[in-house]
Amino acid sequence: MSKPFTVAIDGPAAAGKGTISKAVAAHFGFGHLDTGLLYRAVGAKVMAGADAIEAAQALSADDLNVDGLRTAQVAQAASKVAVIAGVRAALLDFQRAYARRAGGAVLDGRDIGTVICPQAEAKLFVTASAEVRGKRRFDELMGRGEAAELAQVIEDVRARDERDAERVVAPMKAADDAQTIDTSDLSIAEAIAAAISAVEAVRGTA
Repeated sequence: MSKPFTVAIDGPAAAGKGTISKAVAAHFGFGHLDTGLLYRAVGAKVMAGADAIEAAQALSADDLNVDGLRTAQVAQAASKVAVIAGVRAALLDFQRAYARRAGGAVLDGRDIGTVICPQAEAKLFVTASAEVRGKRRFDELMGRGEAAELAQVIEDVRARDERDAERVVAPMKAADDAQTIDTSDLSIAEAIAAAISAVEAVRGTA
């Protein structure tokens, strides 16, 4: 088995980090963990009446496969529970253990390179303008047949950015040694190629 190699990919909502992370993991044969899904699962449980910290402590792999975790409502709930220190602490060990799995791992979220895996071999911060990200999220919602207004979706993106960046515990920010990839004017293929190139450069010196 090959030794652990961690790729930390952070960034705001709808910047493309999920798509990029999956592609990077597939390219290198690494495992992939969408850490935001952990918070969405907790948020969904809270929406159903559960206590946030208890839900995080009892979270199982099956909870990540529940239908409906990608809705806008669950996304907002996830952002709200993510500011709770007890929730983040409950999910920390799971994420760190996954990051050091044999064969390599790609983790994407908002505090992977700064808090979860500060010693990750490769760190990327994927971003884009709020307008571009809002339009992407709007198109995604419309594609699923959900009612949405573009102006409101963009405002929701900005509100989430502010909440994620200003929270006291593990605020969203680029690690000092992360390479930033702005996907505002990049195609999906171009963004993926940039990410793979950045990871390849690090692997070549690892």
